[in-house]
Amino acid sequence: MKIAFVFPGQGSQKVGMCRDLWENFDEAKRVYEEASAALGYDVAELSFSGPLEELNKTFRTQPCILTASIAAGKVLLSKGIEPYVVAGHSLGEYSALVAAGVLSLSEAVKLTEQRGKFMQEAVPEGKGLMAAIIGLDRNKVDDICVSVESGYVSAANYNCPGQIVIAGEKAAVEEAMKLAKDSGAKRAMPLAVSAPSHCTLMVGASDRLGELLNTIEFSSPSVPIVNNADAMFLTNAERIKYSLIAQLNSPLLWEDSIRNIIEKGIDTFVEVGPGKVLSGLIKRIEPSARIFNVEDVESLNKTREGLKPQG
Repeated sequence: MKIAFVFPGQGSQKVGMCRDLWENFDEAKRVYEEASAALGYDVAELSFSGPLEELNKTFRTQPCILTASIAAGKVLLSKGIEPYVVAGHSLGEYSALVAAGVLSLSEAVKLTEQRGKFMQEAVPEGKGLMAAIIGLDRNKVDDICVSVESGYVSAANYNCPGQIVIAGEKAAVEEAMKLAKDSGAKRAMPLAVSAPSHCTLMVGASDRLGELLNTIEFSSPSVPIVNNADAMFLTNAERIKYSLIAQLNSPLLWEDSIRNIIEKGIDTFVEVGPGKVLSGLIKRIEPSARIFNVEDVESLNKTREGLKPQG
């Protein structure tokens, strides 16, 4: 069976995420120990006990979600469930790279901590905004962004049909939200994120990230990774590295990524890590897809049962 592992991004965090796996599997405990040693603080303590205000700081959130996802992935591997291809949503792309052996866990948690800082520092607090537009197609959202006159705004995440995230300068995003509602959007709501990612306001952060990535050796992936910036199957380490730089200031092509995976004959997805955000998006992109998730013992058992050969 060909299975795609997909890894969640920022926004999936919650206090207590993946604690059940940590309590029941040595593989998960070892992941948290390695991440804590790399970062210099107790990742398990912050992830399982909070406080939420600290966990929600971008430079904390990113390595903590990555750690949770890799812990879940290690447990899956211990049960003989392996991916044919991997993909991740924004931050989740780094989890995918660890799962594919491109980066070590230690490198990845330190890298995502710095990525979070770069993103936070790229746009002053309160100057940028992201918003979800529900109920309009992508071409209409693109047209709205182009028509905004109060500043810069663009599509940031093409998540699934009828769900597009926009990002940019605060006033421009607010104008685009109003225009979207006037154009028939079911909802246009600001997102509780501190940095407007996947747009050109992140060019400064991308430049800093590129300098940091140039100091890190990437390995060739053990399985292909479908990237956010191009929705392409990548197997070359240098192309993957370049893709991570482009990812920060380019629209995130999640719908395109999932469609390309399905076109390759892969219709089984496992969301690896906290939450079911990606499961919901994939169901809207391809209702016939088989979708599982692993974030605790219960969901692990359901996934193992669902992936058993039929007959």
